[in-house]
Amino acid sequence: MSWLARYQQLRKLGVLGLNARNGSYIMRHNNRRLYPLVDDKILCKERLLSARIKVPVLIGTIATQHDAAHLLNRLQDHNEFVIKPANGSGGEGILVITSRRNKRWITSGGRMIDLDTLEHYVSNILNGMYSLGGHPDRAMIETLVHFDPVFANVTSQGVPDIRVIVFHGYPVMAMTRLPTRQSDGKANLHQGAVGAGIDISTGRTVNAVLQNANVDEHPDTGAKLTGFQIPDWQTLVDLSAKCYDAIPLGYLGVDIVLDRDLGPLVLELNARPGLNIQIANGAGLKPRLRAIEQHRNAAGKAVPATERVAIATELNQHGWQL
Repeated sequence: MSWLARYQQLRKLGVLGLNARNGSYIMRHNNRRLYPLVDDKILCKERLLSARIKVPVLIGTIATQHDAAHLLNRLQDHNEFVIKPANGSGGEGILVITSRRNKRWITSGGRMIDLDTLEHYVSNILNGMYSLGGHPDRAMIETLVHFDPVFANVTSQGVPDIRVIVFHGYPVMAMTRLPTRQSDGKANLHQGAVGAGIDISTGRTVNAVLQNANVDEHPDTGAKLTGFQIPDWQTLVDLSAKCYDAIPLGYLGVDIVLDRDLGPLVLELNARPGLNIQIANGAGLKPRLRAIEQHRNAAGKAVPATERVAIATELNQHGWQL
């Protein structure tokens, strides 16, 4: 396919490009004073908890090299946990520990690491190795999520998550990110996870991609990837809409996991969500964003989260036509 033909195809689908996302949506609809509330995962967690939105439990934070050198004191009672940079981005710097054997810990990818390695890892986080702009950071330790067993056949090693794009509180597009051996158990599309687009109205997957190429089956399990029903979908999509009420960024990415015991938990929010969600859905964001703008202009008033979800669901069923 020629460059021109590809451009025309993308334009017909209403695909939102990077420049348009940055200029027309992030700059116009996201108040910069709110960025620290999502860029810092600790502040974000506190804000979500104050809005009674469920999140993974915070075991503790590490803010100094002295604390990093005495990490064992924080982990004595924990055999499984997640360590992540408070100001990381793109899923970088996240270490998932699934079990402990004697004096070593085992990662989600099956690698064994000792205490010295763990302390060095946390020290690198504090030094800004994974933070936005390379600035000094804090490390946070969270409880490990045990994903809903309904995902067992469509994921490998790690924990799948759901990304929802929320525009002024209206959920407009969603996908699930399914870990693979190639992604080392991480729900990161750039590292080789599968992205499966989700119908906003039904919670069923409609399309799936691996490294931007369409796939029908999970590369490790062979499970079919389309027509998969996300459990507890209504609760999940309502939760994504409520995140806007907690932190009112107009163009927002909401990342959610489904814990087998606790149900939907918000992992984090993103003020600059990526655009691969369009490839996962085989659809563009532009018609959806424009439909919400037109609706908001016509309504002229704020509406509660449950009503926003109902409106988005109806618009989706009508092809995002008012």
